Amino acid sequence: MNETINLLKNHRSIRKFKDEPLERETVKELVASAQSASTSSYVQAYTIMGVTDPQKKAALKEVSTQPYVENNGHLFVFLMDYYRHRMLSEKKGLPIQYDKTEQLVVGIVDATLAAQNLAIAAESMGLGICYIGSLRNDMARVIEILELPEGVVPLFGMVTGVPDHEGSRKERLPFDAVYQENTYMPFEAAEESIEAYDQRISEYYKARTDGERDDTWSDQVIPMLRKKQRLDVDAVIKKQGYLGQ
Repeated sequence: MNETINLLKNHRSIRKFKDEPLERETVKELVASAQSASTSSYVQAYTIMGVTDPQKKAALKEVSTQPYVENNGHLFVFLMDYYRHRMLSEKKGLPIQYDKTEQLVVGIVDATLAAQNLAIAAESMGLGICYIGSLRNDMARVIEILELPEGVVPLFGMVTGVPDHEGSRKERLPFDAVYQENTYMPFEAAEESIEAYDQRISEYYKARTDGERDDTWSDQVIPMLRKKQRLDVDAVIKKQGYLGQ
C-alpha cells in the first residue's frame, strides 16, 4: 500500500491535545487543502469558520458537552452557506432560490468533502483530528454564538492539534457489509460477517477498558437510532431559509 492509503487506513479520533495553538500558516494550508475538494457545479456552498475566541469556544463546549471543543490546537466549524450567493444575486438583480432539498444536499455534501480533505491534510502533518457532530445539540445556540446570517447553517465542528495521546483505531464494518455490486443483496448475505464483526468490537472494548466495557457495534447503534434526537434541527434549518419554510 502507498503512503496515502496507509494514512487513510490508520485514522483514529484524537480527543486530547497539547496546549499548542496552530500557526496561522498551518491553518491557511489546511483550509486551502479543504478548498481543493470537489464541489458540486463549482457552487462552493460552504464556509469554514475558525473559532479562537476563548469565550466562544467555552460557549460551544457547553453546547457540545465535550471538553476538547474548548481544549485543542484549533477549532473549525463547517457551515452550509448560501448567504454569499444570495447577496451576489441581489447585487446582480438576479434573485436565487436555495430553499429546495437539492440545494440542501449540495451544501451538506460540499462542506463534508471539504472537511474530509482538511482532516487528511491535518493527519499528514502529524496532527490529530476529531469531528464534532454534537454542535447540533443546539443549532440555534451555535448560530447565535457564531452570529450566522440567514442562509448559513452549522453542520459540525472539527478539532485539531498536536495529539496528547495515541488514540485507538476502531475496526469498520466488513467489506461485504458495505460494498454492493450491481444489485443490493439482502441482509442475510452479510449477517454472519456482521455477527463476527460485533464479536471483534466487543473484544476491542474489553482490551481497551480492562474488561469494563464489552458492548458490540450493534449494541451501540440500535439503541441510539431508537431515540428521537435533535428534533430541533428541522426547524432551525427551515428558519435559516431551507426546505421551503
